Amino acid sequence: MTHGFDKDFWERHWQQGHAGGPGSMGGNPPNPYLARETSGLTPGTALDAGCGGGAEAIWLASHGWHVTAADISSEALARAAERAATSGAPERLQWVEADLGVWSPGTQFDLVMTHYAHPAMPQLEFYDRIAGWVAPGGTLLIVGHLHTSGSTCRGHHPPAEASATSAAITARLDSMEWEIVTAEEHLRTLTGHGGRAVPLHDVLVRATRRR
Repeated sequence: MTHGFDKDFWERHWQQGHAGGPGSMGGNPPNPYLARETSGLTPGTALDAGCGGGAEAIWLASHGWHVTAADISSEALARAAERAATSGAPERLQWVEADLGVWSPGTQFDLVMTHYAHPAMPQLEFYDRIAGWVAPGGTLLIVGHLHTSGSTCRGHHPPAEASATSAAITARLDSMEWEIVTAEEHLRTLTGHGGRAVPLHDVLVRATRRR
């Protein structure tokens, strides 16, 4: 089955309550890679591309970053803003409703990150696009789904078109322009509805744009 991943898809996704499933959406905590991969960075400006329920954006803001959090779903952004109001750092967050396939921030950031975001455009082309928004010396952080025969995405199988391998992502980052810091694939287990163990296959890439 081919998924459109357009605005209507994501509005339905959030309105139907899927935000409570495994992953980094809704009321879930930020994914565990975020703290590890950003702990050595000096807080500056950040863009969360496809922020969903805002867990990662809120975490960054609470650690001193000034975050622009963009998502195509107004429903997701409303939930994120509500959650951020009690985070202690709402003044460092800007919520932007945008189709990341056509929208441009008009500036570059010290950190551009995306966590399980699936736009209507091809997945690897999306990563190419957001990489262009990283400032010289800045960081690109990609957390996505690794498609395997047994992989699970928030309680269902992620479609192949929404997935990528670390090798496929890093192959698109020119070594003259980027230093690859992290390129990993992981299997972790989350607790789903009713205490059910849910496996999540992740791909993780962090790269620094050379000055």
